[in-house]
This record gives sequence, C-alpha cells and structure tokens, in this order.
Amino acid sequence: MIRKISSLVSLGLALAFGYLYYVRYFKWRNCFNELGRCFDDDAGVVYLEQSGVVWFLLAVLALGVGLYNAGHPSKPKR
Repeated sequence: MIRKISSLVSLGLALAFGYLYYVRYFKWRNCFNELGRCFDDDAGVVYLEQSGVVWFLLAVLALGVGLYNAGHPSKPKR
C-alpha cells in the first residue's frame, strides 16, 4: 500500500516538475542571451537558463522513482 501511494506521489511530482520545466525553460529556450538570461517584458520576469537543467533533473528523478515503485510491488511478509 505504501509503495502505491509513494508511486502516485512520485508520478504526480514528475508531472509538476515537468510542467515547471516547460513553463520556466522550454517556452523561452530561444530567448536566452549569452549570460543565460531571458527577460519577459509582459510579466516582468527574468528566466534563467540554468533552471532548465534543475527542473528537468527533478522531473526525471521523480519519474524514475515513481516507475520503479510501480514496477516492483512489495514482497509479502512471512
């Protein structure tokens, strides 16, 4: 039961981190200057190129943990 819950939580986190990767980096990947910054005039926000690596790694790690927990059911106690 705990593995199912942790699997669902991990997969949910993977979706959240994937969404943040898209919003914070992927939409702006062509806008970054030589310093790795992109300024959005409409929202007044500066996006950093380094954030793409962080959000992507968090999404991949959470997805890996979720898939591992989903694919390896717990062993019954004797």
